[in-house]
Amino acid sequence: MPAKLSSDYEVAILARVLGKEEEKLPANVARYLLDVGFSSRDKERMHDLALRNQQDALSNHEKEELHAYAKIGTVVSILKSKARRVLKEKTGQGVSS
Repeated sequence: MPAKLSSDYEVAILARVLGKEEEKLPANVARYLLDVGFSSRDKERMHDLALRNQQDALSNHEKEELHAYAKIGTVVSILKSKARRVLKEKTGQGVSS
């Protein structure tokens, strides 16, 4: 199996494991997850890759790197969504991030 396909499966499985509804995150973990994110350096790199991707100017390695950023971003978004739900349930009000 190609590494890219295997990696896609791994991310999908990880997202399902982390997004399980029956297990609630502790509030302190939820608050921590809301602060998790890409560094400024990573954001700049993603922006550069995205712009050059629109011009079809990426090497295969750079395309894989951009795809990896997108997959990790998806997992981080799932975690943040779960964290917001947990904190909303605990406080009875919305949380933004």
